[in-house]
Amino acid sequence: MTDPKENQTTRRRAPGMLPEERRAMIIQTAIPLIAEYGSAVTTAKIARAAGIGEGTIFRVFADKDELLHACLAEALSPEHAVRELGAIDISQPLPDRLVEAAQALQAHLSRMGAIAGSLHASGHRGGKHPGTVRGAGREESATRIRTALAELLEPDQAALHLPPEQTAALFFGLLFTWSHMEDEQGPTTQELVQIFLHGAIAGGAE
Repeated sequence: MTDPKENQTTRRRAPGMLPEERRAMIIQTAIPLIAEYGSAVTTAKIARAAGIGEGTIFRVFADKDELLHACLAEALSPEHAVRELGAIDISQPLPDRLVEAAQALQAHLSRMGAIAGSLHASGHRGGKHPGTVRGAGREESATRIRTALAELLEPDQAALHLPPEQTAALFFGLLFTWSHMEDEQGPTTQELVQIFLHGAIAGGAE
């Protein structure tokens, strides 16, 4: 007769994953832990959070350093941000589009900063930009984000002072600078978009 405990274990056992799927799952589990603990996070802690044995990590990563490198690369990847920008409804008014874009990019920049900052603060030296898991380097990543932003601006290009590509670059640069500001009393996302579109002088939007 089958032991009921064995049945419970079988039901709880995760279905088999391809190596790339398992890598992706481990990376997504590890990223928030690295943001909190930096390079001091242990593979045992990551394994527990992922619900897997520690040895499973080393079936898809050569060592902890390779895992940290892959997590940094994933955090720097533009893929998620580009998808979110592409999902914004371009039939909305331009200010609403830019508010949604700003929120998506703030989340992307915050994640980048949290991972890179935590690793740096804990003594990890990853060297140059590691590229991303999709193969894009720093400049290609920024270019893809600016291109996605430009597509959001194109319906209103006749009203813009500069072409959509240049306007997108300015907006992304503003967001990047703003993401490094520590002033809690700074402008809201909506206020930042209004300042970008209409200038800093009160009444400029009229």
